[in-house]
Amino acid sequence: METIFSGIQPSGTLTIGNYLGAIQQFVEVQKDYDCYFCIVDEHAITVPQERLKLRNNIRSLAALYLASGIDPKASTLFVQSEVPAHTQLGWMLQSISYVGELERMTQYKDKSEGKDAVSSALLTYPSLMAADILLYNTNVVPVGDDQKQHLELTRDLAQRFNNRFNDIFTVPEIRIPKVGARIMSLQEPTKKMSKSDENEKGFISMLDEPKKIEKKIKSAVTDSDGIVKYDKQNKPGVSNLLTIYSSCTGESIKSLEDKYEGKGYGEFKQGVADAVISVLKPIQDKYAELINSEELDHILDQGAEKASFTANKTVAKAKKAMGLGRVKK
Repeated sequence: METIFSGIQPSGTLTIGNYLGAIQQFVEVQKDYDCYFCIVDEHAITVPQERLKLRNNIRSLAALYLASGIDPKASTLFVQSEVPAHTQLGWMLQSISYVGELERMTQYKDKSEGKDAVSSALLTYPSLMAADILLYNTNVVPVGDDQKQHLELTRDLAQRFNNRFNDIFTVPEIRIPKVGARIMSLQEPTKKMSKSDENEKGFISMLDEPKKIEKKIKSAVTDSDGIVKYDKQNKPGVSNLLTIYSSCTGESIKSLEDKYEGKGYGEFKQGVADAVISVLKPIQDKYAELINSEELDHILDQGAEKASFTANKTVAKAKKAMGLGRVKK
């Protein structure tokens, strides 16, 4: 069975875009792959974090993944900082990473632009990201377009290590999800929906209450045509709502266009809101059961133990290949 790895930053509550674009697919693929879902809290500290907020976000993210259908019996869910092998291998890979290739990373350029003081971790964290993936003999990494460059570097580092030392690492395949991969902002439908959007009306949090969801969708930007039709270029707002509606219900966009033919945006938006609420309500109910439970701690403890078993074996092989430590007689 092939292995999939996915790392998720605990930098705020996930959006409906995260769910429809990634988590929903993860729930499906865990039947056919050996899946590792890692809450990459050490990535989060490349920028300043509030200690208690970070801890709450870690726990909340884990509970959301489980509530969404990630099965701890079928997949391994764990917190990155609870498996020390990640930072160990991250440092080893940093030693074969070049400053020039790290400086070319688009995210480093974007996050460091115009700042006087930039954390060195912001520059080097792609080496840690590579370690996250390579520790588990990962075959497939499902990522969005914004992470493709980092995955290319991961592949380069794996091949560089294998060529320079020993054939230790599996070179992972990059897989960009096709369906539902890009849910756009409700207020700026030409931009991807983001949990870090300063305008709260632009995104739907997975933990938003039904009335709040309804209000956000009713205030979503559309146009003055009053025609429910998918046309990404000329009607980006309506097209985005149709994508959300279709992804939540499984109905085709064509059938939704037919359903709302001759009807106004008011009725259409109510339908979108009802579809989103029907998907999120059971997840929110399960989340409420998990968030403060011992069950959640037990699952994360088991996940860290299982991840450590595999990761430690990989680190031991990489250390031996590089000549680190002692050879015990």
